[in-house]
Amino acid sequence: MYPVSDRFLATLVEAHQPAAEVDLFLTDGRVETLDVIGGSVTVDRSQQCRRQCTVTIPDPALIPRTPTDQLSVYGARLRVSRGVQAGAYRELVPVGVFRLDSVEGDIDEGPVTLSGKSLECVVADDKFTTPYRATGTAVGAITALIQRSIPDASVSSTAADTAIGARTWDIEADPWAAVTELATAIGAECYADADGGFVIAELPDPLAVTPAWTVSVGDGGSYISAARGMSSDGVYNAVLARGENTEAGSAPVSALVVDGDSGSPTYWSGPFGRRPMFYSSSTLLTTGQCTAAATLKLRAAQAPNATANLVSMANPALEPGDVLRVVYEDGTAELHQVQSFPVDLVGGDMAIQTISAKEGA
Repeated sequence: MYPVSDRFLATLVEAHQPAAEVDLFLTDGRVETLDVIGGSVTVDRSQQCRRQCTVTIPDPALIPRTPTDQLSVYGARLRVSRGVQAGAYRELVPVGVFRLDSVEGDIDEGPVTLSGKSLECVVADDKFTTPYRATGTAVGAITALIQRSIPDASVSSTAADTAIGARTWDIEADPWAAVTELATAIGAECYADADGGFVIAELPDPLAVTPAWTVSVGDGGSYISAARGMSSDGVYNAVLARGENTEAGSAPVSALVVDGDSGSPTYWSGPFGRRPMFYSSSTLLTTGQCTAAATLKLRAAQAPNATANLVSMANPALEPGDVLRVVYEDGTAELHQVQSFPVDLVGGDMAIQTISAKEGA
């Protein structure tokens, strides 16, 4: 979760007004703070561009009408923040930095809607025009790919770096797919965060981290409702990761990671049966790298003990991968990991989709 004050979290469940701020960074160097009357930010870790936004403003003057207007808008960026206000107290958190992709609306009276995607799209759209070869370490190769498209991009990593096998991508290949493959080689994922920087990190284990937020019933609680269920569609309980790099002349390596929890509904040796999935990449040089890649893939592909679509009071500081402690009306509690959610810029509740849950938390 994005760092916020204790007062911010307390205010979320008290009487307050939603607060939003949107800054438009034009290509000619001007910065405009927009008058926001509507809009939302969608955050979803399953999407290539993890964040997407729509912002509604009343003034049609921003609609480009001349070549000069178009030059200042094409390539512009939006910085969107959302928070709370209660009396004189106001606290905002960033919910994304976006490339401005479209501006449309009533040219005479407005309103005007601005749409954008987070900065992964800048890398993804910069397709290779010549074969591209990555070598060295995974973090170094990821950083080079991102800064190839965004030279001043900030790239930070909390994942353990390691050497990778040489990998060449063809003309027209997607550089962000290359970033994703390299991150998987070290058991991590890469994404643009709420500040517009790029992060390389492992998906947290729900049982190994302190919950970022508690969603509970009752006075002072943020819980509104939840739908729970289970599904085995597209579910796997093992991943076999393999690496063979003929370009580097390295020997084939592999690792099989299975759900070894006998209390899990997808236990490898249980009634769910054996349902493996497979992943291969020439960037994998060691058994340890294969194990890390397979572990990451399994965490996303394995059926959880329970899933939930939660409706809570809006918390714009949440991040995908955050672990939530959910306390239901009957007193039972679960740990849930955030997959996606929308942030309404002017109000409303928040529907949170989760990717896993552990009962009895």
